[in-house]
Amino acid sequence: MSESTTMRAISQEAFGGPEVLEEVERPRPVPGGNEILVRVHAAGVNPTDWKHRGGLPWLSEPVPVLGWDVSGVVAEVGAGVTLFKPGDEVFGMLPYPHGAGAYAEYAKAPARSFARKPANLDHVQAAALPLAGLTAYQALVDAAEVRPGQRVLVHAAAGGVGHLAVQIAKARGAHVIGTASAGKHDLLRDLGADELIDYRTTDFTTAVDGVDVVLDSLAGEVRTRSLEILRRGGVLVSFVGDGGESADRQKAAELGVRMEGLLVEADNAGMRAIAELAEQGRLRPHLDATFPLAEAAKAHAHGETGRTTGKIVLVVR
Repeated sequence: MSESTTMRAISQEAFGGPEVLEEVERPRPVPGGNEILVRVHAAGVNPTDWKHRGGLPWLSEPVPVLGWDVSGVVAEVGAGVTLFKPGDEVFGMLPYPHGAGAYAEYAKAPARSFARKPANLDHVQAAALPLAGLTAYQALVDAAEVRPGQRVLVHAAAGGVGHLAVQIAKARGAHVIGTASAGKHDLLRDLGADELIDYRTTDFTTAVDGVDVVLDSLAGEVRTRSLEILRRGGVLVSFVGDGGESADRQKAAELGVRMEGLLVEADNAGMRAIAELAEQGRLRPHLDATFPLAEAAKAHAHGETGRTTGKIVLVVR
């Protein structure tokens, strides 16, 4: 029996709160040249998802189907694809920001957006890794070139990107310092953090100095003050924009440090590196909550509390 030409997906007609998300039926995508069609088993949920849902300045209309993180099984391959064949288990990030479509039973993307799913992770765990893992990897490895013995400060270390950054920095031999509320310190020590700062009780600028690399996911005054704790020649990598970048870049230049702004991008080499770390047991996602695809609105509401630890994942199959 041939498969249906339609699929379940989560869509929205207007910008707004979680309640605008609704389950709809859509045509199943058809992969083009160099693309694969993935039967989605799980889809990761990230803060950028609810920011897009609510409306961003450059969006004139809602994204048809949200989501960038996919883990699943290859259903079809387009012309020219040599990396995968139907039946292969893969995980990856759909091209960001214009390749969304993970909140659905099928998603298509360039084959090189994916890597083979690590055998020691199930699809739900694997779906938690791509966007957050690539953000951490591209910040630490590509932008900051973290080396053994360097001191790395990860802000919001228990967050989706943060808890993966702690592990990636540790795998590269760094001394890892994290900021997080005290209740999350045990988890972060288990993930490899060497020093932890409770941001609720301690000013991080008084607790640490001479840092080689700062990972900033908070922006605002936290980013500005973080520049002051970098050693000369150090680098701050920020993956959030808030309009204060130009002033912070000027301050960085005055202090003799570097500030980089990162927008995560689909990256086959990065995905393969993340897969290898996961297979070695050196990178494991912490799941805060899972929701069925139909409850995407509940997943967004949960994420927007700002109190999650690790990742939220939608279970599609």
